[in-house]
Amino acid sequence: MKKLNIKPLGDRVVIEPAQAEEKTATGIIIPDTAKEKPQQGRVMAVPESKDSEVTVKVGDSVLYGKYAGTEISIDGNDYLIMSESDILAVI
Repeated sequence: MKKLNIKPLGDRVVIEPAQAEEKTATGIIIPDTAKEKPQQGRVMAVPESKDSEVTVKVGDSVLYGKYAGTEISIDGNDYLIMSESDILAVI
């Protein structure tokens, strides 16, 4: 797992979204304009403060709301910064 040079504050976490599906189960290729935004990802960074009560940890796979988070790009990779309350479940 790659180390990010970013430290989220408060109850915010950094998520790396899962890749959108490229093909359907029957093999039909989905164009970029029709791909759904993934609602699953991996936690990449959490606050380092001992006062923080974030319950997820780096490496957890999580489900989050469809429109949750703010999209950012670091070193050409896309991530989401979101409040822990936007995370629906750890899977």
